[in-house]
Amino acid sequence: MIARIAGEDRAAFLDLYDATSAKLFGVCLRVLKDRGESEDVLQDVFIKVWKNAGRYNVNGLSPMTWLITIARNAAIDRLRARKTPAEGGEALDRLQDAAPGPEAQAVAASEAREVVRCLGTLDDDRAAAVRGAYLDGETYQTLAARFDVPLNTMRTWLRRSLQKLRECLDG
Repeated sequence: MIARIAGEDRAAFLDLYDATSAKLFGVCLRVLKDRGESEDVLQDVFIKVWKNAGRYNVNGLSPMTWLITIARNAAIDRLRARKTPAEGGEALDRLQDAAPGPEAQAVAASEAREVVRCLGTLDDDRAAAVRGAYLDGETYQTLAARFDVPLNTMRTWLRRSLQKLRECLDG
């Protein structure tokens, strides 16, 4: 139906509306908790579907997943628009957890161990300079003074150390 809608087939659009509007309305209502706003957002959703049906890409996701994503995003946009900055962001905080999930945490821990291992392959002063510049936010000038080397030497240390780190991490 979406492919036919992309060709501006009004009958396909009506069939899609009949088949999906109740489910998409439920998605909007769950986010907004307001029937009137949910009806308005649902209308916006179907306008977006009509205008963007040609952008739908069959990539393993079902058409219903695509439609639900459009509805949910539209409802969240409406929710954000009605919130004033003075109001708390508790409702928005419940919608999406910004913290990484268990899989992302495991990957990050593995990557961190690899970076620490590669830092260990650098000379002690070079590793300390890299940590100072990229983990502690120290300026090149501060590092040059701390290690008693000219500024351009510090830049060279850091550039070469990063190259060695990249080679270690890629290898």
